[in-house]
Amino acid sequence: MPLHITGDDYADRVLSDDAFAVLVGMMLDQQYPMEHAFRGPAKVLERFGSLEPARIAAADPEEFASLCATPPAIHRFPGSMAARLQDLARIVTDEYDGHAERLWLEAADGKDLLKRVMALPGFGKQKAQIFVALVAKQLDVRPEGWDAVVGDYSQEGYRSVADVVDGASLQKVRDFKKQKKAAAKQASAPT
Repeated sequence: MPLHITGDDYADRVLSDDAFAVLVGMMLDQQYPMEHAFRGPAKVLERFGSLEPARIAAADPEEFASLCATPPAIHRFPGSMAARLQDLARIVTDEYDGHAERLWLEAADGKDLLKRVMALPGFGKQKAQIFVALVAKQLDVRPEGWDAVVGDYSQEGYRSVADVVDGASLQKVRDFKKQKKAAAKQASAPT
């Protein structure tokens, strides 16, 4: 199923064609606009020539960090994200024989999938829930109980990158996040 997250045809094609790219994009989706985070894998592919996890894991850390920091950088914190990306590549290489899709295709159930994703560098519970929802909604991989472990992210609507299928839905997700942030700020304001 083709993904349409970034607003850039090439970057979306990279995500659609490479399971590791989707995982990397989600890892980069932190303190950075989501469409830019998900463009990161295409930048790595263009500059490094491969998204093969074993090659990324084996790359010289300084050279790889430099390539990730080349403008436009893969993230606003390119050095730490380059190191995290190499850690992620090592895990995918060592535990899934370089096949990121095994992470979700071989999960026993939704709970197991969430646990697997939370074991990855840069994936806390909320990000892992969003990724499980993304895999379910956009890649149609729905292990039993996936909806229970992701909570509200399983619902119809525009809550996260799992719901982004075009520019209009991206804007709706942005609006939703903005409303949630404003509500949280108002709730924590002194009375």
